[in-house]
Amino acid sequence: MIVYLRLLKESLSFAINALRNNKLRTLLSLLGVTIGIFSIIAVLAAVDSLDKKISKDLSSLDKNTIYLMKYCFGPSEIPQWKREQFPNVKYDEYIGLKNSMNNTDQVAYQLFVNRESLKYDSKTVSDVNIIPASSEMVDIDGLSFDKGRFYNESESNSGTPVIVLGYDIADGLFGASDPIGKNIRLYGQRFTVIGVIAKQGAGFFGDSNDTSVYLPANFLRRMYGDSDSMTPVIVLKPVKGVDMDAYKAEIAQKLRAIRGMKAGEMDNFFINVLSGFTDFIDGILGQMNFVGWIISGFSLLVGGFGIANIMFVSVKERTNLIGIQKSLGAKNKFILFQFLFEAIILSVIGGIIGLLMVWGIALALTKLLDFEFVLSLGNIVLGTSLAAFIGLISGILPAVSAASLDPVEAIRTGM
Repeated sequence: MIVYLRLLKESLSFAINALRNNKLRTLLSLLGVTIGIFSIIAVLAAVDSLDKKISKDLSSLDKNTIYLMKYCFGPSEIPQWKREQFPNVKYDEYIGLKNSMNNTDQVAYQLFVNRESLKYDSKTVSDVNIIPASSEMVDIDGLSFDKGRFYNESESNSGTPVIVLGYDIADGLFGASDPIGKNIRLYGQRFTVIGVIAKQGAGFFGDSNDTSVYLPANFLRRMYGDSDSMTPVIVLKPVKGVDMDAYKAEIAQKLRAIRGMKAGEMDNFFINVLSGFTDFIDGILGQMNFVGWIISGFSLLVGGFGIANIMFVSVKERTNLIGIQKSLGAKNKFILFQFLFEAIILSVIGGIIGLLMVWGIALALTKLLDFEFVLSLGNIVLGTSLAAFIGLISGILPAVSAASLDPVEAIRTGM
């Protein structure tokens, strides 16, 4: 063990000398490994950060949550012209499903509408995400509150002009003062503030609850009717452990019955499961990983050749020293490990530089953006291990050539 520790120390010394004595050559040779490790770990860290952010944003939602509407979240085999002819879901259909669906935790009705401005006295907040929804949405979206409450079923059904503000909206309109009970203006009408949602942070998908407001969907239905400018959706949250295929089949069967559709007639609605959307996002992240590995692989290949080049030059420069070591009794294994360790150390140095670059960029992005860029311990270990592996592979041939030198010829050649 002591011999190998001494060997490792000597190899580290030779590697540092190579860096010190041939700075430009070593830098150019290590550049491939540095860029390769940087590319791979940067991509993996970005994907991990995005995955963590998406998981955080969707943590309050059950992945089995279903959005029943005339539109499809992803690609569809049904032609677009045909889909455009589908009718919107109706409030009566929401009531029908709410009263008849089995294995269901919550059923809510929501409208997708344009963004609007809110006013309080002389203050205005623009570009606000408006969420008109029934009272069940508080449980489906998993809302928690900084102040006040959500509107109840009675207020929802009657379309009472009450409103629940996101944290940033409340801060923009009221600052440090308590907004509960105050009146704000929206759609030219007065709404009474009854709640403020707890701060969530920026959302990966654009809006978050911080910049949104909730109000009873029936208020807008009472004002505008079932206008084409609003896209309705029925949101269903099944109980845990339900058979999703059977559950979706029950939704389709009951909605078809409500609409009086005949057997064999094509469904004129889409049952969008949130897990399908998350799977789609996971697929994109997986493709990013794959492309990152391919691009980085070329850099690592170039880096491997660079390390091999350094080691062949090192063997040439130290031929005389190798001969002397062998003449003094050094075994081939000792010479082999000496150059292998040196190749690994050089490659790991390049990998560490790449990791430090990722770490620096991660810190900068986290400070500049409202987004936590994560460099995990797993990725650090992976980057270091990969660099060591590249060094091992690149150093095998130079190490074997050094170990196989004849001591007499090595001394003579080096003189």
